[in-house]
Amino acid sequence: MGFDDLVNQGKELFEQNKDKLQDALQSAEAEGVSDSVLDKVTDFAKGVLPDDLDAQIDQIRDNVDGAVGDE
Repeated sequence: MGFDDLVNQGKELFEQNKDKLQDALQSAEAEGVSDSVLDKVTDFAKGVLPDDLDAQIDQIRDNVDGAVGDE
């Protein structure tokens, strides 16, 4: 089995399960996990980047958070 075969199988699996994947991404569990990860990434970014970028970091975090979970 070659790389192209694996890619095609992955595409097929995605197409067959995309509704389930969408539901999982919009679940309360995904919200909790994403909030935890986003909080850690946000804290790290604020720790290494200049303070004047904090508002932009928060905005990016909020945009990503809105795309994952149920809130």
